[in-house]
Amino acid sequence: MRIGILQCDDVAEPLRETHRNYPEQFARLLESQESGLEWHTWRCLDGEIPTQADIDAIDAWLITGSKYGVNDGDAWIERLCEFVRLLWAQRRPLIGVCFGHQLIAKALGGDVERSPRGWGVGVSYNHITAQAPWMTPPRDALNLLVSHQDQVARLPAETRVLAASDFCPFYLIQIGECFLGIQGHPEFTKAYSADLMNLRGDRMPADRVREGQASLADEIDSETMARWMLAFWRQAGAGA
Repeated sequence: MRIGILQCDDVAEPLRETHRNYPEQFARLLESQESGLEWHTWRCLDGEIPTQADIDAIDAWLITGSKYGVNDGDAWIERLCEFVRLLWAQRRPLIGVCFGHQLIAKALGGDVERSPRGWGVGVSYNHITAQAPWMTPPRDALNLLVSHQDQVARLPAETRVLAASDFCPFYLIQIGECFLGIQGHPEFTKAYSADLMNLRGDRMPADRVREGQASLADEIDSETMARWMLAFWRQAGAGA
C-alpha cells in the first residue's frame, strides 16, 4: 500500500532525536502491523500540497497532528482544506489524526472550537458507540494518547460517530465510506507523551499535567487502532 503523509508539524527539536519526527512515528506504528508499506511525505506546513498526479499515484492518505489550529487562517491550512475537498470529491481513502481529524471536519462543513474542558493530555478513555466492519477485532472501548485543546464541535454531513467520551463527544468519526477522523494519537508512545507534557507544562494547569502523567500507567489501544486504520483504508478502496 502506498501511503501519502500530509505532514502538518514537526516534533519539537528537543524531543526529535529521541522520538523521531511524525512521519517516522506513523511508519513505526503501522509497520508494526504490516510490512511492505510504501511512504511518501508532503510537508504541508511548508506549503507542499499534492497534485492530481500525486493523488493518482497514492493509495491512501494520512493527515498528521499539529501544534497549529485549523482556524488559524494560514494559507497552507486553507490550501490543505481544498485538497481534502478534492480527495472527498474523488472518494479517496483519507485518515486524519488530531489536527487532521479536525481539518477534515472543517473542510467538509463542520465546526472546530476550543474545548471548554481545557487541555486533553495523557490517556483518553472512550466508549465505542457504533461498530463498523473494519473495526476488527471489535472493542467496547478505545483508549489512546491525546494532546489537544481544540476539537470538533459540529459534524459535517454523512458523519457517523464511532467512539466518544464526555470530554470529546466526536472522538472517532467516519464520513461517508472513505474518510476517518481520530482525535487521539495512536502514533504516540507513552514516553513521547510524557516528554511532550513536560515540554508544554508551562501552558497547562499543573493539575492537568499531573493527571495526564498519572494516566500513562493505564493500557492504550494503539495497536488496535493501527489495525483498524489499515483495514479502513483497504475497505475504502486503497490498493494492496
